[in-house]
Amino acid sequence: MNAGQPDPGLGALCLAGPTASGKSAVALALAAEREIEIISVDSAQVYRGMDIGTAKPTVAERASVPHHLIDILDPQDAYSAARFVADARRLVAEIRARGRLPLLVGGTMLYFKALREGLDDMPAADPPLRARLEAEAAERGWPAMHAELAQVDPATAARLPPRDSQRIQRALEVWRLTGRPLSAWHGRSDNAAQRQAGRESWPMVTLEPQSRAWLHARIAARFDGMLAGGLVDEVRTLRQRPGLHAELPALRSVGYRQAWAALEAGDLAPLREAGIAATRQLAKRQLTWLRSVTGRTVVACDAPQALEQALQALRSQGAFAADAPFRPSNAGWP
Repeated sequence: MNAGQPDPGLGALCLAGPTASGKSAVALALAAEREIEIISVDSAQVYRGMDIGTAKPTVAERASVPHHLIDILDPQDAYSAARFVADARRLVAEIRARGRLPLLVGGTMLYFKALREGLDDMPAADPPLRARLEAEAAERGWPAMHAELAQVDPATAARLPPRDSQRIQRALEVWRLTGRPLSAWHGRSDNAAQRQAGRESWPMVTLEPQSRAWLHARIAARFDGMLAGGLVDEVRTLRQRPGLHAELPALRSVGYRQAWAALEAGDLAPLREAGIAATRQLAKRQLTWLRSVTGRTVVACDAPQALEQALQALRSQGAFAADAPFRPSNAGWP
């Protein structure tokens, strides 16, 4: 089996949904009754010092149940789908060895796709080619490099800002090394049976609203809570750190990008509207991806009994849920 492909012998429950759909509440409710450990599937929560804008679990929540893949990197560092897959597989094995149930929770859909459907082994970095790309960018500018990428890999170019130097460089590097667009490497498997086995090994429950207005209201309320909780001060602190800049993957996260731009412009007035609009767009992309997933168990997160319905959906996922013992009411975590 290709090392990048899903391993049918390994698996765990997945809980996915758009931002503000209530995933954390469901996960914590399950943790109150079963001995689980949570693996975060969030490309921004991996970064230290980015707490408010990523809606990280609180100190009390993290004390009540173990959380993994949170605060593992500095914002200067990059995290990839391939690294997530390796980390998640390792953690699943370790959690199962402790006799607990791994529960993967989050909204970074590329990570779920890579875990369930696999990744091809992409080519390693090529320092001489990277140096040539840097020289070209210095002469032409990254927007021009982005335009070149749009010609050879429109799918990747469409999701990258024109000044996303790190990712544009990597996408062009992969294209020039292999003649294949970067987008063709993500979640690719030539074996339909293998893809199906991967999906069955990682059963997924999804929280999807029936009403877009319901989700929009929750997004607005959550962003208002972030502003009241100190998001601007959090980003101001990040801006004061040497080595951090707006084009880093960590700081292009929704909320951080808008707050950074507002501070750069010296005008916070547009921040609320810009942050809410960007979060809505993120949720739209997440829902579009979820609706393309086959074999998922859908729970209407805006239904009156959504929490209990989600818990029941998780409980019913075969041997994965049955493997996890019930948690004693007075249990604590080591």
